Amino acid sequence: MAQRQSTPPAVLACGEIRTCLLPARQALDIRSAAQLIGLRADERVLLSERPGLYARSPDTLTGVDCPLPSANGARIRAVGTVAAHAALTEGRVLQTSAHCRLPATGPDQRRPWGEYLVRPGVVEPLGKLPYEAVAQGVLAGPRHGDLDVGLIADGLLTRLLRHPLLDQRPPFRSRPTRLRWAALPAGAGEGPSIERFTLAEDELRTVRLRVPEGTADADLAALCDDLALHDWLLTTVVHMLDGLRLGAGAAQDTGAVVRTLRPAVDHLLHLWMPRARVAAELAALWDPLEERPGFTRQWQALVQRIRDQLTLHAIPAPHREVEPAP
Repeated sequence: MAQRQSTPPAVLACGEIRTCLLPARQALDIRSAAQLIGLRADERVLLSERPGLYARSPDTLTGVDCPLPSANGARIRAVGTVAAHAALTEGRVLQTSAHCRLPATGPDQRRPWGEYLVRPGVVEPLGKLPYEAVAQGVLAGPRHGDLDVGLIADGLLTRLLRHPLLDQRPPFRSRPTRLRWAALPAGAGEGPSIERFTLAEDELRTVRLRVPEGTADADLAALCDDLALHDWLLTTVVHMLDGLRLGAGAAQDTGAVVRTLRPAVDHLLHLWMPRARVAAELAALWDPLEERPGFTRQWQALVQRIRDQLTLHAIPAPHREVEPAP
């Protein structure tokens, strides 16, 4: 067996997450959730019932040997493994995530595969890593043939969506979202921060972060999973409301309003729990998102609109009696 090798400090971590509604009429119970995302026979699925039902698969590894994305066109070859996992929240929202970290420097020549396998989730450059150009390239999207962790997350999602446990009958229509992230080291004495959070086209979000050196890969991945989950919830509820003509003077079909908004109450409104599974060292990264754009303020306003509309359409219209003609 190859001996574990020491890894130089990482100057960049990156990943991509897919979030979607599970295509099943009924939410999965905890046992079925474990069956769905049991990706490895040698490791158990992590299960939690507090503060809500949550299941997270063990990591799987994908070997890569390809150029890194780069904003300046540099062709930096890198070799290693990308870690991927799946998570299911309340038996209803499915996420797949792929991520890796990149050291500042690597060897000038490719090592034997065994030496990469003992460093899971590390993709090592051949030579020096131009980390700023690579971070920009990751967030802009890889070119054909470049390292693309999103493809790995996509592949895992496709595999899970074909599972025989799923009847392919979701309770309402929704769109999947993608969150692409890159994290660089924070300065000496500085805490974690979000430098930029961007809503892009085609349901894509990009996040650029700074985190203290030594931040655990699992903690960073959990933070980004949490951001992706809550962004998906906001996006999905906004689309529900956008499909209705609300307001004074709008012709309202009570049945259509209830059919459109009731699934939000049944399946989504109780899922809003920012930071519930984020490490204490990274929980402060939610603060700027609560200030601007104000994730929870927007969520609370949407929830109130839904409840107001359901209440309004549950009240029968006043009956006006008409006097018979003399």
